[in-house]
Amino acid sequence: MRSAPLVALAALLVGCSSLPADAPSGRSIDRNAGLPAGGLTYDVIEVDFALSERIRQAPPAADASLAVLANNGSADIINVGDELEVSIYDPSGNLFGGRSSGGASGPSAGNQTLPALVVDRDGTIAIPFGGTVRVAGLTAREAAAAVVRGLRGKVANPQAIVTVADSPANGIIVLGEVKTPGRAPVQPGAENLLDAIAAAGGPTRNPDDIVVTVNRAGATYQAPLRRVLSTFDENVRLRRGDQINLVYTPRRFSSFGSTARVTQTEMPAGDLTLTGALTQVGGVNPISGNARSVLVFRYERPEVAALAGAQAPATSKGVPVIYRVNMAEPAGVFVANNLLIQPDDVVFVPLATAAEMRKFFDFVRSITGIAYDVRVAGTVAGN
Repeated sequence: MRSAPLVALAALLVGCSSLPADAPSGRSIDRNAGLPAGGLTYDVIEVDFALSERIRQAPPAADASLAVLANNGSADIINVGDELEVSIYDPSGNLFGGRSSGGASGPSAGNQTLPALVVDRDGTIAIPFGGTVRVAGLTAREAAAAVVRGLRGKVANPQAIVTVADSPANGIIVLGEVKTPGRAPVQPGAENLLDAIAAAGGPTRNPDDIVVTVNRAGATYQAPLRRVLSTFDENVRLRRGDQINLVYTPRRFSSFGSTARVTQTEMPAGDLTLTGALTQVGGVNPISGNARSVLVFRYERPEVAALAGAQAPATSKGVPVIYRVNMAEPAGVFVANNLLIQPDDVVFVPLATAAEMRKFFDFVRSITGIAYDVRVAGTVAGN
């Protein structure tokens, strides 16, 4: 009758690494660091304040920028399909048959605004008495000069004003998390990205949770909206045909182990440090948590991983690293208050050694009915 508990205990000792637990133990994390396990190799990196500062000051990812979209072109170029308003001033009065203000029969200066003119597919408009005038590819001022040239010889010293009333080809499309998505014209002097977002009513969500994507000529570029708001080079000039999409990308981190809550948590606006993350999930459990080994699991960008001294090979997501902060020491509190949490990070507090041992012996007692003193067992285990 006594052999059954002993057999169960023997099986338990053989498979002690698979005991019920909230998460891996701190010892198992250290034991497997640098070793390939299931096709993944990770590094455990001790973080001091200097390293946390290097990570914090690392430049943004090169592929998360809109600065490459610099556009020096003009936004008021006339295109095929544009609708123009043309006003012609005739000092002689011969063109439009004007009369003097005193009722005399002689001609006087006249001004005529033509009906709306749409630029033909060959890039021209038809001007009365001026014939066909090519305007596509010109600015409004250049088009007015072209109209004047067409009228010379028919009118003495003509003058003209050309205004673009509508330009379908000179528009952009703003979609996603804005109040009034849709098509909008690119206005001269107001063709920057933030101008377009403001004209669409502004973002409807926290800018920290929005990624701006710009599709131009079949290629897509992106950057966080917060960076666009704070970095001059990211507020790029737009070009006709650009498609802007504000994509809601909520930032979350996960926590498990010996914290008050095992959960996935929304990140607040602005920067979130490890201290702030622990505060949001109730902090380290003072009874079972190992404050000397607060861990942050992350797929780090290769260039940042190199700054941290990681040697694990990169995966498609990045370099798997585990940052460890000793928050049982005063210096560790400053480190935790400087180490920034990133979206998809996992904050993990392993069980303290005594807590792990107590959990083990509680499980043994549930099988054998034998009570153990954790302090005595700890002394034995340390010899």
